[in-house]
Amino acid sequence: MILDKDLQSIQSARELVMNAKKAQHQFAKFSQEQVDKIVAHIAIEAARHAEVLAKLAHQETGFGRWQDKVLKNIFASTQVHEHIRDIKTVGIITDDSVNKIMEVGVPLGVIIALVPSTNPTSTIFYKTLIALKAGNAIIFSPHPNAKECSQQAIDVVKRAALEAGAPEGIIDGVTLLTMQATETLMKSKDISLILATGGEGMVRAAYASGTPTISGGPGNGPAFIERSANIPQAVKDIITSKTFDNGVICASEQSIIAERCIYEQVHYELLRQGAYLMNEQESDKLAAILLRPNGMINPAIVGQCALTLAQKAGFTVPEITTVLVSLQTTVSSQNPYSREKLCPVLGLYIEDDWHAACERVLELLTNEGMGHTLVIHTQNPDIVREFALEKPVYRILVNTPAALGGIGATTNISPALTLGCGALGGGSSSDNVGPMNLLNVRRVGYGVRSIEDLRQSVAVLMLAPACQPAYVSYAEPTLAAPVVLDQSVSIFEDTRFIGAAPTTSVATVNTVSSILSDDRFSSVVTPENDEINAAQVERIIKQVMGRLAS
Repeated sequence: MILDKDLQSIQSARELVMNAKKAQHQFAKFSQEQVDKIVAHIAIEAARHAEVLAKLAHQETGFGRWQDKVLKNIFASTQVHEHIRDIKTVGIITDDSVNKIMEVGVPLGVIIALVPSTNPTSTIFYKTLIALKAGNAIIFSPHPNAKECSQQAIDVVKRAALEAGAPEGIIDGVTLLTMQATETLMKSKDISLILATGGEGMVRAAYASGTPTISGGPGNGPAFIERSANIPQAVKDIITSKTFDNGVICASEQSIIAERCIYEQVHYELLRQGAYLMNEQESDKLAAILLRPNGMINPAIVGQCALTLAQKAGFTVPEITTVLVSLQTTVSSQNPYSREKLCPVLGLYIEDDWHAACERVLELLTNEGMGHTLVIHTQNPDIVREFALEKPVYRILVNTPAALGGIGATTNISPALTLGCGALGGGSSSDNVGPMNLLNVRRVGYGVRSIEDLRQSVAVLMLAPACQPAYVSYAEPTLAAPVVLDQSVSIFEDTRFIGAAPTTSVATVNTVSSILSDDRFSSVVTPENDEINAAQVERIIKQVMGRLAS
């Protein structure tokens, strides 16, 4: 009997999970040294194939520049490995002899990794390294538009893992690509985690599967050029970032916000460095092809250079053009210049001062890209602190190309190609995802206190003198002078203790009187109350109980 492709793909997916689970059970018994040897060999082999796979990815998808994809492949293998190499992930990972706490790394199990067409080979290198470093098996589900280059990347890391001694099945990928196969993987009870990088629809499907998911999210990073910035360098960084692989990295800048007092300099630098400022008609023509009718990014413009984009939109630009820029005043879901654009196109907003720029940044991020990234170009550390304290993103980059800074290539943020957007972005993590996100931690705690210790602590608190409050209320008025008042009012009738609000001056006087008449609140030192002892405590208790009984 011949099965159709969908049924075959489902069966194949089930077999992948079964083999991966078996391999992971073996791999979980490997020592840190064995794991590190395998991970190092994979990184070396991946880097060796960086150029070949970059060219293949560009040829198959038509996205970006193959030269930049080489750098991404090197980054995802060599730089990621350098960062994770010395991290302890196997067995006892911390042992605090002072506080008597021990932590043990526990692999999650089998991970499903969704691969985007924008980074179809570098993502495989990166996710393989962090998954195996944490003791897991990994199964890849490539994007159908990049299946050939992704499959070759999977073959490279599979072969390298086996050469270094990993069990068969520890790394694999779906070859019969269907939605049914991916759904089978995501919903399998033997899958511990989905590591999702890709389109918004696929990420939503991952979360809806019921399997724990860590994901990236859409970016819409604003780039704020503040008046103290080195403007030529700021513009250079933005153009460098936006033209790197033709803008397919989600951390790349999507808009420029400039203060009005420096706009002439910003405008001059944009033109000098190859930016083309479109007129209104050209902006409208390009806007018409940036999004699909359903409001999603048009795949035909993703990763295309500025010349190609202008040609597709129906106008011409100089051969030296690096990015296309559109002057904007509005933000909305229908305005593509205020949304994520995975190509060298930027919106440009001019604001009166940094306060207005802050509002524009918030408006852009609320429109799209919550939790992801923004970049500031400034020499003023106070501006950085203001943005860091309030802006709804988890990556704030300063004086660097955002595409490269966000992934940790030009900053010391953890190198990663899955950039979490946290709860703000509908995700489960705000991290640049690494191996520590892909394991659980078993904690061992030694007893350091007895129940008698706890009871003694409570007793000390209960016996603390009432005349020494734990805090001072600076809003409480001070008394101008002692007043002789009615001493018949008990402290238990004091409005402060029974919740009644003071109403008249008489009530206030009576309240103060009760405080002054109770010797526990007295500031006068006598032989009887100069220190707290058992007799003193017993006397106070009898006094209070006597009042209650009267």
